[in-house]
Amino acid sequence: MNEQDRPVRPRVSARVGVVGLGTMGLGMARSLRDAGHDVGVHDLRPEVAEDFARDGGTAFGTAGELAAAVDVLVGVVVDAAQVESVLFGADGAAGRLRPGAVFVMCSTVDPGWSAGLEGRLADRDVLYLDAPVSGGAARAAAGELTMMTSGSAAAYALADPVLDAMSSTVYRLGDRAGLGSTVKAVNQLLAGVHIAAAAEAMALGIRSGVPAEALYEVITHSAGNSWMFENRMAHVLAGDFTPLSAVDIFVKDLGIVLDSARPQRFPLPLAATAHQMFLQASASGLGAEDDSAVIKIFPGIDLPEKPAEV
Repeated sequence: MNEQDRPVRPRVSARVGVVGLGTMGLGMARSLRDAGHDVGVHDLRPEVAEDFARDGGTAFGTAGELAAAVDVLVGVVVDAAQVESVLFGADGAAGRLRPGAVFVMCSTVDPGWSAGLEGRLADRDVLYLDAPVSGGAARAAAGELTMMTSGSAAAYALADPVLDAMSSTVYRLGDRAGLGSTVKAVNQLLAGVHIAAAAEAMALGIRSGVPAEALYEVITHSAGNSWMFENRMAHVLAGDFTPLSAVDIFVKDLGIVLDSARPQRFPLPLAATAHQMFLQASASGLGAEDDSAVIKIFPGIDLPEKPAEV
């Protein structure tokens, strides 16, 4: 596995499209535009696409219309079902991409499904890059994502300038689809388990009478700290569960992790426990809250409250 640090490249003009302008996709589209690309966009909310286009770029009414106008199409939607809709739904992109164009798939999906998608698109003479991302909305907006990619040399040759504009680091993990999604699944296993463990530890300390601020201060300067503890428990201290990454994202992603391991008969006891914790939070009505809200499943803890806005 080689880490490819992205070189500084001159501003370029390439026909590129982005489908899905959520918190990640919008930042990625803006990074592409800032790098000099001619960017087309499509979102199920037309007003979001039109707002993007006011500062440069073109809004398209359907994924198919966008696909017909670009050489590289980047999909930044939630899951495999939405990718299916983008590619093969009504006026889907797969039937409108020109032969030799490339579809860059940035969603978190089952690795086996991603591997199969490569063959389905090859039947239409469309190239494919399995390219899930990590870094969150802030790094997407800054063009500093980490991308976990795999695919053919031909797909990379066309997509490289697009990857450069969206990321600080691109990992090339192999010449076939599925490897990128496998590494993303491992990353999500760790992220989900770390959040769940951080919530459990924080809840225990609060329930035992330790002031939340003091507990956070000590742990973030001790060996038990993790990036997820430091980041997510800061949300808890602020009493702010505005979703940056929602509880239901980890219901989905840890479900993918477990599903991908099942055919291998590979045990994942920690991932399974964390998945159950997020499921419990979702079933309690917390699915749309920030994933740190998983701490609310623990009884008898008094959490800090977000200060009232004045």
